[in-house]
Amino acid sequence: MIPVRCFTCGKVISTVYEEYIRRCEEGEEPELALNDLGLDRYCCRRMLLTHKEIINDINPYQ
Repeated sequence: MIPVRCFTCGKVISTVYEEYIRRCEEGEEPELALNDLGLDRYCCRRMLLTHKEIINDINPYQ
């Protein structure tokens, strides 16, 4: 689950996560996708670039 806001600056980033993933899966460069989605600050970019979806790995153990 992607955080709703950037930990550093507080900008809402959860609204662009699905679009970012879709574009990257289609082969678009992450840099261009982040630029088009309006994420200019490096702290917000970090939040999407380094996110690892682990909910499916944890779910069987609940």
